[in-house]
Amino acid sequence: MTKIVKKAPTEIALHPLLVNRWSPRALDDQDAISSEDLLAILEAARMAPSAFNEQPWRFIFGKRGDETFGEILNSLSEFNQMWAKNASALLLVAGTKQRPNGEPHPSYQYDLGLAVSQGTFEAHHRGYVTHQMTGFNHDVVCKTFDLTTNEPVVVIAIGRQASIDILPEAIAEREKTQTTRKPLNELIIKGSI
Repeated sequence: MTKIVKKAPTEIALHPLLVNRWSPRALDDQDAISSEDLLAILEAARMAPSAFNEQPWRFIFGKRGDETFGEILNSLSEFNQMWAKNASALLLVAGTKQRPNGEPHPSYQYDLGLAVSQGTFEAHHRGYVTHQMTGFNHDVVCKTFDLTTNEPVVVIAIGRQASIDILPEAIAEREKTQTTRKPLNELIIKGSI
């Protein structure tokens, strides 16, 4: 049994939740997420900051085996379906593109990203792993869930990490590759410390 552990190569010491977070595809198909844990993940996302506190994120989720899980799974790319079928839950996050007054909401994706980030860290705090995907069919999702006023942005697989031995060889090899990040000095346009 081979469980992969990855630690982000940080330039400065950070909180272990940040250093140890990564996005595995090997998920335990025997794990069942509790309603309490799933609600806590959603609550953490709900508590994220947003412009004017408008909270432009919306959630559609299913637990493995229920109808909503199957509908979300069917919208994923074939590659993502191969491994995401083992997730304990699938969470589709959509954003409201308009403010309550009808004007466009230019930062809805930024706000939604903050909510996803907070939910991700709560999931990891509770011993789950997450894998965020944009590889899904937007048209299928919009039709399936009648998302006429919301834009689907990301699907998140939530589950307990399993051995990479359950994955097809090509996917297992990808799991072994260390994630890299650009050096901080490449990301800072201007500023001095």
